[in-house]
Amino acid sequence: MRPAFNPILINDAFSDPGLFIPFCFQKRALLFDLGEIQTLTAKDLLKISHIFVTHTHMDHFVGFDTLLRLLLGRDRELHLFGPPGFFKQVEGKLAGYTWNLVEEFQEHLRLQVTEVWPDKIVSKSYFCREQFKPQAAMTAPFDGFLLREPSFYVKAMLLDHRIPCLGLALVEDFSINIHKERLQELGLPIGPWLTRFKTALYERRDPRSDFMVTWKEAKESKKEKPFILGELADKIAQYSPGQKIVYITDVVYNQENRDRIIELAQEADHLFIEAAFLDCDRDTARQKYHLTAREAGELANLAKVKRLSTFHYSPRYTHCPEELEAEAQKAFKGFINPENRRIKKT
Repeated sequence: MRPAFNPILINDAFSDPGLFIPFCFQKRALLFDLGEIQTLTAKDLLKISHIFVTHTHMDHFVGFDTLLRLLLGRDRELHLFGPPGFFKQVEGKLAGYTWNLVEEFQEHLRLQVTEVWPDKIVSKSYFCREQFKPQAAMTAPFDGFLLREPSFYVKAMLLDHRIPCLGLALVEDFSINIHKERLQELGLPIGPWLTRFKTALYERRDPRSDFMVTWKEAKESKKEKPFILGELADKIAQYSPGQKIVYITDVVYNQENRDRIIELAQEADHLFIEAAFLDCDRDTARQKYHLTAREAGELANLAKVKRLSTFHYSPRYTHCPEELEAEAQKAFKGFINPENRRIKKT
């Protein structure tokens, strides 16, 4: 079964963190963290609709300028989410440039920015043609969800990195895969209509409703073929459980973080989690508010995730990255028995 989205770490384990999540058969992607993004093409970056920034240390936010420059002069809306204080950081970036000519732009770039607090989310709009001056803030209760769409949602928890830091989970409601051979039997091509079709199924529209398949062939006018939605689904669609992707970076190992990470990552299909230090250097990890590779593996084990990927290694291990990976995987697979060691309060 082909997944609906395919998460990819943007950089190697020693470079800026970031998870690029493109959606199959759609010109769309999500981004977790906004550090150095030069490895992504302009085509990739233009797919991004929502960015979730764990915190605004430079290695998690320096890519904002690169993306903004690419979007200027385009009719686009970009949604950004970050922890408390995020408005100040975004506005500081925007204040670094002169915007005296943007009123002449025909295109209308819009930034929708949201701060995530323990009990609320606060949102502001910034319009390019208005020199990115912040609009009036809107506040709503925070129920753990940052984005809800018919086919998936993004959930977040605030974690401790000496400053608030977001832990993120992308959860697909259910997955719809299309049988290509059955499309051929019906004389239907792969095309944009499949996105409309899947949307109708995710929105649980009446299966008795009409659905029109439309497409174009070379040098021919538009073609269309009518179906009953439920009958077409029975012929070409297969349902399966959706994916759960979790992203954790820049957190200290304390009891509260431990419990929250395990809750957020519970039974995830894929956990991306930092492993900054070897466990023999855990005192340094505590001082810098990061996880060790062993701690990352143990959290994955306790959360019963299916797959573990580690990243955000300290540069002190450039000569032995395999040791970090091995330590994390051993703990993940239960080959290292957890010690009854005391979790230090921070």
